[in-house]
Amino acid sequence: MSLAFENQVVLITGAARGLGRQLALEMALHGAVIAAIDRDVEPLASLMQELKERGRAGAFAQADVTQRQQLFQAVQSVEQHLGPVSILIANAGIGSGTSALAFDPEQFAEMVEVNLVGVANSIAAVLPGMLQRRRGHLVAISSLASLRGLAFLGGYCASKAGVNALMESLRLELAPRDIACTIICPGWIRTNLTAHLPLPKPDIMPVEEAARRIVRAIRQRRAFYAFPWSTAWILRLCRWLPPSLSDWLLRSYGRRLQKKLERFTRR
Repeated sequence: MSLAFENQVVLITGAARGLGRQLALEMALHGAVIAAIDRDVEPLASLMQELKERGRAGAFAQADVTQRQQLFQAVQSVEQHLGPVSILIANAGIGSGTSALAFDPEQFAEMVEVNLVGVANSIAAVLPGMLQRRRGHLVAISSLASLRGLAFLGGYCASKAGVNALMESLRLELAPRDIACTIICPGWIRTNLTAHLPLPKPDIMPVEEAARRIVRAIRQRRAFYAFPWSTAWILRLCRWLPPSLSDWLLRSYGRRLQKKLERFTRR
């Protein structure tokens, strides 16, 4: 296997479980040195043990991406152990359904704080060093839900769309300084979290396959990567259709989603 990231320090937030953990394992296969950050320490320690058993190097630190100073200290700690961060994968995020009929501004604010401000905090922790070295790679894990507003997912869609806009702006400014910016928009991924969500999950993908696709996009330094294509093209098409037509198409999905949520809440 090609060691495309040999000896490069890769910082991954939300690395304790699910996609973040699998990304750590996959990047390590390609030679990366893993700096893992999450709120939960025990699964991070387990990840480090697994990396060690595979002959890979790494370090971890506990931090909440919404707590800026805590996060900065965590990044400083892993950089002292491993060296400067070459690649950031801002993966930490949360998601839940929302309804316009019972709109909860606190729930909305929490999603924006974690999914958008958390990405900004993560970037702020590593970008000064990258600018000084005039090289680096910023990767943000967004979502297909960022491509179009979806019924009952307003807060999640808004927070992820904000991630896309932030990364697009940074890409324009940082390209002359040889700092790449990559937006990753995955669809449904099979993890312990998604297994319990009472939602339709079209084209759900094993986490191992999702991680392989993402790592390939990072290796290619792609500006934008959305998958699976079977779902991504529909959402991208909806942005070009007249609102009356795209809304009609997406409302049918929203009705199915509402029925699933109602059945779940009656349990």
